[in-house]
Amino acid sequence: MNLLSFTVVLGLLVGTWAQPIVRRPLCDSPEAEEAALVAQDYLNAQHHHGYKYVLNQIDDIKVYAKPDGDEYDMEVDLLETDCHVLDLLPLANCTVRPKVQTAVEGDCDVVLKKVGGVLKVIAFKCKSEVSTEDFCLGCPSLLPLNNTDALDFVHASLTTFNNMTVNTTHVLLEVGRLSSQVVSGGPIFITEYVVVEGNCTEDPCVPLNDAMAARGICTAKGTIAQHSVDCKMFSTLIPIVDANSTAAADPVLPPVVHVHTHGLSHKHGHSHHKLTALHNPHQNVLLSAESAEVVPVVPAAAAPAADYDSAGESLTSKEPPLFFRKRDVSAAIMVDAPAVQTGPVSLVPVCPGRVRFF
Repeated sequence: MNLLSFTVVLGLLVGTWAQPIVRRPLCDSPEAEEAALVAQDYLNAQHHHGYKYVLNQIDDIKVYAKPDGDEYDMEVDLLETDCHVLDLLPLANCTVRPKVQTAVEGDCDVVLKKVGGVLKVIAFKCKSEVSTEDFCLGCPSLLPLNNTDALDFVHASLTTFNNMTVNTTHVLLEVGRLSSQVVSGGPIFITEYVVVEGNCTEDPCVPLNDAMAARGICTAKGTIAQHSVDCKMFSTLIPIVDANSTAAADPVLPPVVHVHTHGLSHKHGHSHHKLTALHNPHQNVLLSAESAEVVPVVPAAAAPAADYDSAGESLTSKEPPLFFRKRDVSAAIMVDAPAVQTGPVSLVPVCPGRVRFF
């Protein structure tokens, strides 16, 4: 009987030791903020069309202690700004698009690894959608990026802009936004699109095949017959030249945007440029579009065979597979938990964190 009791106790202890150690920092803590900003910058670097996104809220964060470095599993909310991805303006200087202009929200699950004190994104899964809250009657409404009438208006306003420039013809590189609004005089279009310096040696003009070609974003408003157009060219960083060096400095190249020669928009039917949806989702099974509150539980079954890529590298972790269930406080060893107090306690929610904009 004593041997049986000892075996049971030992089994319970081994089971407890086998549970992953999970920390849950405050979503508004400096640690969570640092990880979220790394995720924000990485996601923007993967986004090659449309506009930059900025962090709005940290929904959740879990930190798993692992032998090769802590792993951060985060859920973050982002908002679209008015800065195009080609604009070299720092994100801190960009303006979040207000609700009256139809805000676009991004919802991302991101996995980061911290090795040697450096955080690096290893996987993410995102979705982005137009905000439907606080719908504004009479405000501009987004149109699909391939709306024929709106694209005709874009061409008309671009012709107007080219007629105002000297010695340079610009061609359409990408449509950023198409909107319509009903005003007292009838419906009007409000559009945003990116232009690039054109090569007009042949007809029609094509984008100049030069990394340093002038690029900018145009905003046009009105009708085909009567409209206003304003274009702001993106700044080009001038490389710093060492006065003691005889080598020519390499030019600072702008971000790359693929030119679609078979149509102005590859986002057929979409009213905005969606965030890049996936990156290495197999790296972590915690990724989900709308994550439930889950924690890994030590599996009772043997691990299945791993998938391999063309190079023979395993696409899944060599660790045993993780199974999930709704969060149970006893399912993981929680550290940094507040001490038990006998007096009145001010309840501060760990997550979600503060809303930065709306």
